[in-house]
This record gives sequence, structure tokens and C-alpha cells, in this order.
Amino acid sequence: MEHVDRQKQMVGEKAVDYIENGMLVGLGSGSTMYYMLKELGKRVKEGLHIRGVPSSIRTENWAKEFGIPLTDFSEVERLDIAIDGADEIDPNFNLIKGGGGSLLREKIVDAAADRFIVVADESKLVNHLGAFPLPVEVVRFGWQLTKKQIEELGCSAVLREIDDEVFVTNNNNYILDCRFDVIKDSEKLHSQLKSLLGVVETGLFFNMADEVIIGRNDGAEVLKRENR
Repeated sequence: MEHVDRQKQMVGEKAVDYIENGMLVGLGSGSTMYYMLKELGKRVKEGLHIRGVPSSIRTENWAKEFGIPLTDFSEVERLDIAIDGADEIDPNFNLIKGGGGSLLREKIVDAAADRFIVVADESKLVNHLGAFPLPVEVVRFGWQLTKKQIEELGCSAVLREIDDEVFVTNNNNYILDCRFDVIKDSEKLHSQLKSLLGVVETGLFFNMADEVIIGRNDGAEVLKRENR
């Protein structure tokens, strides 16, 4: 196993320690979450009683594979905890998410949780956001016009494609990957983007994460926000 995968496994398994009997759990998306879900499934088989709300179809499929009971927002209004990955994490716990294309559902799930834990390998820690292109989910109709408006904010935007086909989200939208290089004020940029007609949601997550579990070669390190 490569060291990055080992780091992901360590933090994914560590995150399950935060889940207690009877909890409603937000299940994030991404490669690190695979290890978390696999470990959670083991503990469910050992007698842990929880229900999870998945943030993507892929997460839902993994949860079913590992025997994790699921629910949705037609049955619950709040979650005790959400665990999710990130593409970038700055020192103030501002995040870029959406590399896997599930940013809208992830944000709905994470925002509904009383406690939000981020899991990631150490490569995701950055001094400032922006090296990773910011995913912005947009409606398909008129996306070219939306792209032009977004680029007027000072970035280059590219329509996401996978295997030479346009990527479509679980919500039947498109994603524009926007390279800003340096994002100095994530809250301001998010507000500017959301004001544009055609923008559904951005991959900027701010004032949301309570703790970050970082995988390092010598183990998992827990980081906490100082103002929480």
C-alpha cells in the first residue's frame, strides 16, 4: 500500500472512533471515506447501532456493501456528526471540496451535522486555498454564459470531463473547475459566485469544520479549531 493510501486508511479508521451508539451520521464522499465506511461496517456488524445519510450515490453504494443502515432527510432533520474528506484545508479550516463531484450533497449533509469532522492525508494541508481548482456546480442550461460570468471574477474555468465525456453530477448538473491560484477570502468569493445566475453551489466550505484528522507517516493527528 502506498503511503498516501496508508494515511487515508489511518484517518478513516480513526474517524470511526468519534461515532457513538445511536448516532445519526453524515457519510461524506471521496477515497478516504472508503476506508472509514469499511471500518464503520465492521463495527456495525459487531453491534454498533447507527444510521447514516450518504452524500453521494457512490457513498450510498459503499455503505450498502459494508452493511451500514441508511436513512435520509425525509426521516431526519439533524445529524449528530458528519465525516467527510477535502481537497484542500487551510490553517483556518476553510476547505475546497468537490474533486469527486459531490460538493452540493456534501454541503447539505455536512451543514446538517452538530459536529463536522474532516479526514484527509497530509498533502491536503495548504497555507492558502486555490492551488486545487475550485469546483463550482452549475445548471446545464446556459452553462457557457455562467462560465463567462465566473471568469470575470479572475479565474480560468474549465468544464469538467471524464473520459472525454462531460461530467454530470448526482443532481444532473455540470461542474466548472475554476483556477483562481490564490483564494484570499473564501467567504467573499463564495458569496460572489452564488450571486451569479446559473451557479448552484461552490466547493468552498468555511466556518463548518470542527476538527481535522490528518494522516501522517507516523500516525493520525487530530487538529482542532481554536475558536470552537
